[in-house]
Amino acid sequence: MKLIVGLGNPGQKYIMNRHNIGFMGVDALAQAFAFPPFKSEKKALTSKGRIGDNSVLLAKPQTYMNNSGESVRALLDYYKVELQDLLVLHDEVEFPYSIMKFQQNRGHAGQNGVRDIHTHLGTNKYGRLRLGVGRPSRGDMASHVLSNFSKEEEKTLTDYLNNIVDGVEAFVKHGLNSAANEFNNPGS
Repeated sequence: MKLIVGLGNPGQKYIMNRHNIGFMGVDALAQAFAFPPFKSEKKALTSKGRIGDNSVLLAKPQTYMNNSGESVRALLDYYKVELQDLLVLHDEVEFPYSIMKFQQNRGHAGQNGVRDIHTHLGTNKYGRLRLGVGRPSRGDMASHVLSNFSKEEEKTLTDYLNNIVDGVEAFVKHGLNSAANEFNNPGS
């Protein structure tokens, strides 16, 4: 089984925030592959389905971004998922909007949800899909990631989410290295 975790914050006011691009990616996957409705378990909303011949668990931790590790650890343990079968989707301010990059064995780069997952797992040896949301030209970083996408960005959000879906499908079917070779943007 593959475990695909999208990071974000629960609640209506956060739905279109940059910080919630991980949740958006998981929702797009659920829709694209006709997963059943999400249910609550292990402090996350989860949905079990298939991508091709592969069993996949989609998860959106409901612990708020900075405490995501507790839920991820509980899901890994409960479903006995190996680290190489875990992929975490999260926002990345170091990349411009719509740039994405598969990685593993990396530091958290200041992303507090990833930092908490590192802490709870005791390792960074799992897959991540870093999803570019851009850096603010001025102002506070927290305000930036908790802001909604611009009207201009919203025009291409569906294309961005479709690219995320295609990338995760490649990860599920062919593994992290293959997905990285196909989908990592040059120069990111």
